Amino acid sequence: MLADKGKKPKVASVEEAEPVDDELVISIEKLQETQDELEKVNEEASDKMLEVEQKFNEIRRPMYLKRNDVIKTIPDFWLTAFLSHPVLCDILTEEDQKIFKHLDSLDVEDFKDLKSGYSITFNFTENPYFEDTKLTKSFSFSDEGTTQITGTPIKWKQGMAALVNGVIDEKKGKKRSIAHQSFFSWFCDADQTEVIELQDQVGEIIKEDLWPNPLKYFNNEADEEDSDDEENDEEWSIGHKGQMFRNAVIFRTHFSKRRGKRKCKHYL
Repeated sequence: MLADKGKKPKVASVEEAEPVDDELVISIEKLQETQDELEKVNEEASDKMLEVEQKFNEIRRPMYLKRNDVIKTIPDFWLTAFLSHPVLCDILTEEDQKIFKHLDSLDVEDFKDLKSGYSITFNFTENPYFEDTKLTKSFSFSDEGTTQITGTPIKWKQGMAALVNGVIDEKKGKKRSIAHQSFFSWFCDADQTEVIELQDQVGEIIKEDLWPNPLKYFNNEADEEDSDDEENDEEWSIGHKGQMFRNAVIFRTHFSKRRGKRKCKHYL
């Protein structure tokens, strides 16, 4: 007998679906309860680790100050360290390098509440470029996950702002590309989200990678470590649609702990 084309096959209703396994439901609920308990323990562990980190920050602080005193006796230490860093070397123009010769010390300090942010301070000797001897960039983190970035407004000496920031390219008579702007534009207040993200990334590189052990970059030891540890990693570079620095490359930073030390990785 031919099937009746006018009738559709019956579809099982919701009521006819397979019955819920009560034991499975109970197991999932127990798993959720256990997971919630585990999250509470993780939160407590994070708080305890912050307390320990804060304690050791206080212990390290005099050592950082002592290190700065020694660094002051080494000519062009911070300039050499920046130029030897695979990312930071690309954000110093020729004029920036001349200014860095007047850089007396660099200091990175966490806020008292480690979760709330940190500051980076550049201390300069008297120089022909700007009136300031102290430039500070601060990064404040909110509970909502936003970052507020503030910087010292630079008081340029007459004619220096145009020279350093490249307002006019003398050879071509044109405004210099934003991609070739000075590192010191980093101290300007950022309003655009993309620029804020980039400034945040530069700050993280200085804080997490350069500051803990600048000697390895001064001695140019970083390349050897990278070749041993991460042969397949992409070459470090920095940029953001050509808006602030030289390389037209967008990167993301990821900091992971390796052998007890934080390692800085960049992903294209």
